[in-house]
Amino acid sequence: MSDYDRIAEAIAFIASRVNRQPRLQDVAAHLHISPFHFQRLFCRWAGVTPKRFLQVLTLERGKQLLKESRPLLEVSDSLGLSSGSRLYDHFVHLEAVTPGEYKKGGAGLTIKYAVHDTPFGKAFIAITSKGVCSLLFLEGVDRNGALADLRTKWPHAAIHEDRHRTRAVIQAIFGRHNKPDRPLSLYVSGTNFQVSVWKALLQIPSGTVASYSQVASAIGHPGAARAVGLAVGANPVALLIPCHRVIQQCGKLGGYRWGEIRKQAIHAWESARHE
Repeated sequence: MSDYDRIAEAIAFIASRVNRQPRLQDVAAHLHISPFHFQRLFCRWAGVTPKRFLQVLTLERGKQLLKESRPLLEVSDSLGLSSGSRLYDHFVHLEAVTPGEYKKGGAGLTIKYAVHDTPFGKAFIAITSKGVCSLLFLEGVDRNGALADLRTKWPHAAIHEDRHRTRAVIQAIFGRHNKPDRPLSLYVSGTNFQVSVWKALLQIPSGTVASYSQVASAIGHPGAARAVGLAVGANPVALLIPCHRVIQQCGKLGGYRWGEIRKQAIHAWESARHE
């Protein structure tokens, strides 16, 4: 069992009892390890204590963050292709596939992929010369399924496994010490509406949140919260396009394409680092 598997099990236990504020001993007993080893494991993974982690899972905190986030998405006039956002001390640059490129189905494009371990479990990543085109946590789908989806989306591209090149990108995304000296680029395919939503998500700083209706208002479609939810769910690049920062209006974290427990883990993991 990986560190993340243990952490995920602990988070599920904590989240189901968040109103009762479970003790360190209770969580450790659930995992069948000593409190000392659980505390050490958790601090190594999250960088904070379990008690601090528990504080960022509360509904009241979610409500407060939503109140504070209102001015953060006033970006309707600044959603150009070059808009970027701070994420773990580096920038993300998003480029959308043009209609002409989409029609070619990836002809002339080389895509390199691999599966790597991350703080949130195994992830499938695919990169091109223009940037990351896919980053998926393997939740409910295996490596072959992720690869099949990639081939469907880019039927005419040359697709090869390359652990070395993709590992460098994974380290740039998740590494605590090796920060890239240039923006991380994304190369994504989606409808105009989806791309506008994904760009808006880049404007939500790490450690903060926004509601679906706030994102809808930010892109000039204040009544399209449901459509925004569908676009959020279609996000092709986990974490870098931070769909995990979109939560329900009531303050609950809500669903996540790669599992609610993983969303709780990511949300609390980065929130604890930015407060």
